[in-house]
Amino acid sequence: MSSIRRRALGVALGVVALAAVASAPVAAWEPTKPIQFIVPAGTGGGADQMARFIQGVVSKHKLTKEPIIVVNESGGAGAQGFLDVKGAKGDPNTIIITLSNLFTTPLATGAPFNWKDFTPVAMLALDEFVLWVNSSEPYKTPTEYINAVKAKPNTFKMGGTGSKQEDQIITAEIEQQTGAKFIYIPLKGGGDVAVQLVGNHINSSVNNPIEAVAQWRAGSLRPLCVFDSKRMDYPAKVTQTTSWHDIPTCKESGLDVEYLMLRGIFMPGGVSQDQVNFYIDLLKKVRETPEWKDFTEKAAFNQSFMTGPEFVKWLTDAETKHKSLMEKAGFLAKK
Repeated sequence: MSSIRRRALGVALGVVALAAVASAPVAAWEPTKPIQFIVPAGTGGGADQMARFIQGVVSKHKLTKEPIIVVNESGGAGAQGFLDVKGAKGDPNTIIITLSNLFTTPLATGAPFNWKDFTPVAMLALDEFVLWVNSSEPYKTPTEYINAVKAKPNTFKMGGTGSKQEDQIITAEIEQQTGAKFIYIPLKGGGDVAVQLVGNHINSSVNNPIEAVAQWRAGSLRPLCVFDSKRMDYPAKVTQTTSWHDIPTCKESGLDVEYLMLRGIFMPGGVSQDQVNFYIDLLKKVRETPEWKDFTEKAAFNQSFMTGPEFVKWLTDAETKHKSLMEKAGFLAKK
């Protein structure tokens, strides 16, 4: 073979090699260090339980090369956690699970953040709220309980997580709808609320299902109604006689109050779509596991799932709704 032909062949092979490199798929982004998973709430509550569940499933099924580390930052009604994530702009190795305190905390405290400071990843689910009483009490329906509260205004204690957050918003709505007047007792988290109700230190709560299911199953608490437009979709018995689906809606029981709470995942601002897509894909894998099915049934989640523009629209509408509810209740921070 002549030197000219050899050179020509070499050039041709080089072109083929370059073309192969150019056409090879670019590796998708993935974390390069442990994923910091911020929970802007205390331990034991619904958000904390969900974050630690996700952490466990990801680890068990080896869904990421890097581990997930859950960090609770509940200071300032969750403001500390949100502000830390806001300050981590551009860091794709940080995510946060949000409650509706994504809206309520800045509105109630004036904390300098807004959901638009973050990058929406996905709505994992919506969490229900249930009106609970101690099972030793005689009340079997919301009407019976509310009538008792109205008969002795400002003596019944409603326990809830934090001040001017979801639980107190629901309490204010109940008061506005019925004329009942509670003493609202702010506590550290849903786990503490359930313990206080079992001990009869408070008279009622509006805890999420996951925060009170153990005490219900043990016979210590009684659910009166769920604050949703429809009954929960879980027919399996939780106690010997009752399933989540058996609990009536508050509206059908005569208490016209509805409220659902976000369980969403966000990243800091300034991240790329490839980085967002990594977490969307990861969360979809988590939702496909048998553990997720078992977890969501036990926690009685409303399994709505959203990403992209649909999720952004939901967030925009939810912010408007919370501002209206909190203004009506007098919970907005004074300017």
